[in-house]
Amino acid sequence: MTVLVLGQLLAGAGLAAGVTVGALLAEDLLGGPGLSGLPSALFTGGSALAAILVGKLSQARGRRPGLATGFAFGALGAVGIVLATAMESLPLLFAAFVVYGSGTATNLQARYAGADLATPERRGRALSYVLLGTTAGAVAGPNLVGPTGAVAESLGLTPLTGPFLLAAVAYGGAALVISLLLRPDPLLEARRREAAALDAAAASSSSSTGSTDVPFPVPARIWTGDVITGVAVMALTQFVMVGLMTMTPVHMRAHDHAVTVVGLVISLHVAAMFLPAPLSGYLVDKFGTRLVAVSAGLVLLTSGVLAAVSPPQSTVLVSLALILLGLGWSLGLVAGTTVLTTSVPTSVRATVQGQADVAVALAGAAGGLVSGLVFAWIDFRGLGFALAALSLIVVAAVRPRRAAGSAAGSVAESAQVTAG
Repeated sequence: MTVLVLGQLLAGAGLAAGVTVGALLAEDLLGGPGLSGLPSALFTGGSALAAILVGKLSQARGRRPGLATGFAFGALGAVGIVLATAMESLPLLFAAFVVYGSGTATNLQARYAGADLATPERRGRALSYVLLGTTAGAVAGPNLVGPTGAVAESLGLTPLTGPFLLAAVAYGGAALVISLLLRPDPLLEARRREAAALDAAAASSSSSTGSTDVPFPVPARIWTGDVITGVAVMALTQFVMVGLMTMTPVHMRAHDHAVTVVGLVISLHVAAMFLPAPLSGYLVDKFGTRLVAVSAGLVLLTSGVLAAVSPPQSTVLVSLALILLGLGWSLGLVAGTTVLTTSVPTSVRATVQGQADVAVALAGAAGGLVSGLVFAWIDFRGLGFALAALSLIVVAAVRPRRAAGSAAGSVAESAQVTAG
């Protein structure tokens, strides 16, 4: 857990670069806001591909090589963005944003590693501590737009590339920390413990009945209703969060807010994404995933409405809307992740989690791309109301608990001891 948190401290700074200045960089190079959501769409789309690869590599070799490789590619993508901007090459820029997205995917995949060895009644809190580790770097990153921009300018580069120089160092450092220090590998250790428990059960059965046949608890159906609902909640919250977050810097700069103020607002938003993670985990462990998922939808609804009605000049109200946006995302992500960790066996866990994060990443990519188009069409106010309405689907996606009799045979219902 200590190593995972340390890796997240570094990776958080890499995550913040694309969030803070990606849209501004695209607006400058493309000459308008219409496609300013494209970088967000590209790096979240790239994170979808990375989620599959990191998940498969983790399933085959363990969390350590999976996470280290993902962070390394995130660093490579950040370097590519800097080079593409210096060369004024849009094709290279767009390709680099796709590779840069692997850092985002890996940053999120690390939360699963935090829950691999947790007891069922503490899984929500365990994974939330890893998310919390992202906070320091992610909050510091947007506030370093000015200093890193000065460094970039001293190197003859565009100031907006400064945060990506920081991202290259941050993701590279995270890759080294995970590669060198994450021992034992949490997923491999969880499998070892599961195998030891099965061996003990086999020995006990053999001594009491004379038979060595012990049924292995492999579910007939992995993608149960609860697992699908968990993925849907995470994907919808990601769409809403990315959509509103991506256009906020463009909206603020259009109303003459300084880039340092934009960085501060995004810092508060990112802090609200990760700082409340332990609270989200506690609520999941205490009250269950369903109640927390519904709460996520309601908080996101409030955020969208507040963003829509806030005067553009009001930094305080825009900041409050973005803080609520981060909190709603935290509640939805922790609730959905807990379902995936609790309801899926270790034999296929990393693969299924990677597939789930593909849906989350694609939702984020769609949110980033669509938000730019909606913003250009009906401005920021219309975007806020549209995303607020979409937040209601998060609430609708949470299925009511089935009766006990109909739950027989469902792994998700039998395994999810945190569902309250």
